[in-house]
Amino acid sequence: MNRRLAILSILLRYPDPALRANLPEIGRAIPTAGFRADLAPRLARLVRRLGLGDGLDREEAYVRLFDRGRETSLHLFEHVHGDTRNRGPAMIELAQVYEHAGFAMDARELPDFLPLFLEFCAHAPPDVTANLLGQCAPILDGLHAKLLGRGSADARAYAAVLAAALAEAGLRPTQQPTAAQERSDAEEFAELDAAWEAEPVVFGPESDPDKQGARAKVGAMIDRLRALRASHAIR
Repeated sequence: MNRRLAILSILLRYPDPALRANLPEIGRAIPTAGFRADLAPRLARLVRRLGLGDGLDREEAYVRLFDRGRETSLHLFEHVHGDTRNRGPAMIELAQVYEHAGFAMDARELPDFLPLFLEFCAHAPPDVTANLLGQCAPILDGLHAKLLGRGSADARAYAAVLAAALAEAGLRPTQQPTAAQERSDAEEFAELDAAWEAEPVVFGPESDPDKQGARAKVGAMIDRLRALRASHAIR
């Protein structure tokens, strides 16, 4: 299993209590997963950003960033086909790739949902992963650029995930953060690091004021990753 792609898949999921409960484990995995030296600290700080503060704020920021409009949609074919009739056949073709590899897809998710796509790539044979990431690289690069263009700290934090996905294809984004953005991020990261060490962080449903249960699709995805990891260990 490609641990880096598995981590990126989780980080792009909706940051509900189930995901937040797994943030400490993800944070511990990042330094040893083999990420490029300049990307590992940015991903670790995204983990800290997701873990600190009100969970509802993190969820709202995610919805505002990814679920409102096509520009930064996490559905790959939105950036290629939009709502045209070509999107259907592309979906079927990608679903068949998953099926032929024996990958059990969650029926509630579309095949082109980027976290699901990265989850598949994490477990696919290296040549299949390389081919798929290479084909999607222009989309990933465009999404990275659009996130940086939003100018918000949340958008730049998630842009690190896209940069790391491109790195798995041996590529770097064509657009980089501006000097002003780098300074702003450095200041925010210093504050996050201080808060992380100074305050106890509560993860899981207890951190959610309305005590809502975890969304099933994130929990199921994490269970699949653990089951696959266990099966590989047995072999």
